[in-house]
Amino acid sequence: MRGVVARWWNPAAYAASGRRAVRVSLVAATGFYVFRYGLDRPVAATYALFAAIALGGLSRIPGTGRQRAAVLLRALPLCWVLVVVGTCLSVRTWSAALGMLAVGFTLAFSAVGGPRAAGTAPGLQLLYILPSFPPYDPASLGDRLIGTSTGVALLVAAEALILAEPPPPAYEERAAGAALTAARCARRLAAPPYALNGADRAAAQEAGQALRPLHVPEAERPAGPGRRERALAHTGLAARTLLSRLAGLGTGRAGPGPEVTDVLRAVAELAAATAGCLRSGPSPVAPYEALVAARARLSAVSAGPCGGTGAPGFAPAVLRGHAAVLEVADAALAMGVAADLAVRGRHAAVPVPPGRFWYAATWAPLLWWHRLRGHAGRRSVFFQNAVRIALALTAARLVAGVDTLPHGFWAMLATLTLTRTTMDETWHSVRLALTGTLAGALVTAGTLTLAGTDTRFYAVLLPVWMLFAFTVGPVRGVGWAQGLFTVLVALVFAQLAPPTWHLAEVRMLDVLVGSVIGAVFGVLAWPRGAHDELRYTAAELLRRAAEIVVATSASAAHGTGAAPPSGVPPGHRSLHRSVILAESAYAQFQSEPTRFGGRSRAVPPAVDWQATLMAGHHTLWGSQRLLEPPQPELGPVAAEALAGVGERVAGRMLLVSAALDPGGDTPSAPVPAIDVTFAEFAAEPPDAPRLYYATVSWLESLTADLARISAGPREE
Repeated sequence: MRGVVARWWNPAAYAASGRRAVRVSLVAATGFYVFRYGLDRPVAATYALFAAIALGGLSRIPGTGRQRAAVLLRALPLCWVLVVVGTCLSVRTWSAALGMLAVGFTLAFSAVGGPRAAGTAPGLQLLYILPSFPPYDPASLGDRLIGTSTGVALLVAAEALILAEPPPPAYEERAAGAALTAARCARRLAAPPYALNGADRAAAQEAGQALRPLHVPEAERPAGPGRRERALAHTGLAARTLLSRLAGLGTGRAGPGPEVTDVLRAVAELAAATAGCLRSGPSPVAPYEALVAARARLSAVSAGPCGGTGAPGFAPAVLRGHAAVLEVADAALAMGVAADLAVRGRHAAVPVPPGRFWYAATWAPLLWWHRLRGHAGRRSVFFQNAVRIALALTAARLVAGVDTLPHGFWAMLATLTLTRTTMDETWHSVRLALTGTLAGALVTAGTLTLAGTDTRFYAVLLPVWMLFAFTVGPVRGVGWAQGLFTVLVALVFAQLAPPTWHLAEVRMLDVLVGSVIGAVFGVLAWPRGAHDELRYTAAELLRRAAEIVVATSASAAHGTGAAPPSGVPPGHRSLHRSVILAESAYAQFQSEPTRFGGRSRAVPPAVDWQATLMAGHHTLWGSQRLLEPPQPELGPVAAEALAGVGERVAGRMLLVSAALDPGGDTPSAPVPAIDVTFAEFAAEPPDAPRLYYATVSWLESLTADLARISAGPREE
C-alpha cells in the first residue's frame, strides 16, 4: 500500500514540476490572452502560447531559473530563424520535409554540446514544426515572430524571477573540496606515522565519488566542448586519480627519505592552492613550481639502477615507493594545470605542457569542430539519435502533407515526444500515449459537446487545466501527459475556431499516426540504443589501449622512442576518441532500461563500464608520463621482464575486449576474471632502475581496472 501511495504522491517531484508549471502556464496564458482577446491577433497568440510550451514545457533545460533564462535568451535568435525557415519552406510538402530533415538532424545532433543544448533541442524542433504546416502565409510572418518573441521574452523573465530554486554546488566547488581532501591526505602521508587511517581513506573515496558524472547535477557537469568545460572535466579526473593514488600508498611506511616527504608536502601545498584557485583565488604558480622541483629531485635520486655503480643503492621496495609517489605528483600537477586553465583560460599562469592539454590554446570554433567531427559517425550515440529523430520527423511531415492530415502538427509532435532510443522504450511509450490520448479524447469530446461555442468557458478553464497538466503530466508519465495535453490543445483551438467533438477524433488520429511512425523508426534505426554501442566502443577502447601498453612497455624496456614534439605519442588520439565515444554511450546507457527486445548477441553480464572508461584514461596518462625523457636504458634482465609483463597485460585487455564484443566467428564468453597478482609484478631484477618500477606500477593499476571490469558494477 505504501508503494502505491509513494508512486502517486511524491511531494518533491510535484513541487519541482509545479514550479515549472506555474511559470509556463502564466507565460503561455498571458501571451495568448493578450494577443487573442486584447489585440485580436490569433496568429501571434498561437505562437506566443506554443513558444512558451515548447521551451518551457517540452524542453528540459537543466539548471536554476537564471541559468535557464540565460540559455533561452541566447536561443532567441535561433527561434527567429526556425520560424522564418519553417514559414518559407511550408510552400510545398517536399520542401517542408527536406527542411525538417536538415533542421531535425542539426538540432538533435547539437546534443554533443552538452546537457543544456540537448535539453533545449526538443523545444526548438517544435518551433520549426509549427510554421512548417499550411497555410503557406508569408504575410503572417510578422505576427509569428512577434508572438514567438513575446513568448520567449516572458518565459525568460519568469524563469529568472518567479519561484527561483537554490543553486546546487558548482562543479568547481566539488573539485575544490576534493583538492582539499587530497591536501589533508598528503600532509598525513608526509608526517609520522606516514599512513592514512580509515577515516582518511573514507573521506578520499567520498570526495572522489562526488566528482563522478552520475553524482553531479546535469546542469553542473562539465560536458561541453569549450576550453573551460574540458579543463573542468580534466580537473575532476585528475582529482579523482590523485585521491586514488594517495589512498593506495603503503600504510605504515617507516621513515621515507627527505625527497619523498618533500614531494608529498609540495603535493599538499599545490592541492590546497588548487582549491583556492577554483574558488576564484590566486593562480597556483608557486606551489606548482615547487612540486615540479621536488619531483625532479626525487626522480633524479631514484633514476639509477639498483645496486649499480654510482647508483644510490635503494632497495627495490624503496624504488617502488618512489614510483608510486611520483605518480601522485603527476596527478597533482595535472590537477593544478587543469584548474588554472579552467578558471583563467588563455590567461592561465601555470605552464601548460603540450599533449595532455592540447585544447588550451585552441580557438573555440575549432573545439566545437573537434567535438562534432569526433561524433560524426555511426558509432556515436549522438549521431544515431539525430538520424533516428530526423528520419522519423521527416516521415511524419511527408505523411501529414501527402494525406492532408488535419492538424498534422499534432502527429509530428507525437513523433517528437514518443520516439525513444530503444525499441522497448518506444513501444512502452506508444502504448501509454495511445491509452492516455484515448482517455483525453473522450474527455475532450464530452467537454466540447457540453460547452459548445462558448469561448468564455474555454478561456476560464485553459489556465487552470494548463497548470494541472504541466504539474501532473511530467510526474505521472507519458500516458498522463498525452491525455492531459489532448484536452489542453482542444481548449486552445476551441478559442481560435468554432469547436466540434470531431476535434478529439482528429487528435486521436494524429497521435496514432505519429506513434506508429515513431515506433517504426524506433525498430529500424538502432533499436537497442546505447547497449550495442557501449559494448562495441568499450571493446574498441581496450584494443587501442592494448596497443599502447605494448608500445609503451617496449619503449621503457629498451629505451627507444619518446613522446614527439607535439607531446602526443602515436595511438593516443585514436584511444582518446574511443574514450569519448564510450563515455557518451555510457551516459545514455545509464538512462535506458536494463531489459530490451531484439537481442542479437547477449551483452556480458556484470560488467563495470566505469572501470573500462578509467582504464582508458589511465592508459593515456601513464603512457605519456613514462615516455617523457630522459629514459634510462634497462639492463637485459629488467628489460625482458618488463616487456613480458606488458605483453601479458595487453593480452588480458584483448581477452576482455573479445568478451565484450565477440567477432562473427568468436564464441561468446563471459568477461574473464583477471588475476591481479602476476608474478612479474613482484619481480625485482638486479639491474632495474626506478623507471622499471614506475612502469610496473602503471601496468599493475591497469590490471586492477581490468579486474574491476569483470567484477561487475558496484553502484551503477
